[in-house]
Amino acid sequence: MSLGKRIAARRAEQERKVIEVAEWGEGDDPLRLFSADVTARDLDKIQRKHPGFLNNVTMAGMVEVIIEKCELDNGEKAFTLEDKAILMGEPISVITKVFSEVFTGANVEDHLKN
Repeated sequence: MSLGKRIAARRAEQERKVIEVAEWGEGDDPLRLFSADVTARDLDKIQRKHPGFLNNVTMAGMVEVIIEKCELDNGEKAFTLEDKAILMGEPISVITKVFSEVFTGANVEDHLKN
């Protein structure tokens, strides 16, 4: 087996991150989203629509990363591009929190506390 195929097999076995979004939940239960790591392919796709995204992160780009990567527990996409307008109307704090957990696997607010 080639090294590339071994890497791909290992990646397929990795667990998805769990992202809890209290603001989008019901009652005391946060919405639980799941996300695999952002790949070079994901970044390439985003950069085609949002040139220079890594140097000039935009809200629209962040929302599209959320749409692309977030899934429900059954593996189904949580959002579609039709949801972009709705997500763009959400508070910046919620979008940046979800994006940071999808993109880096860490909550920016938790990182800033350390």
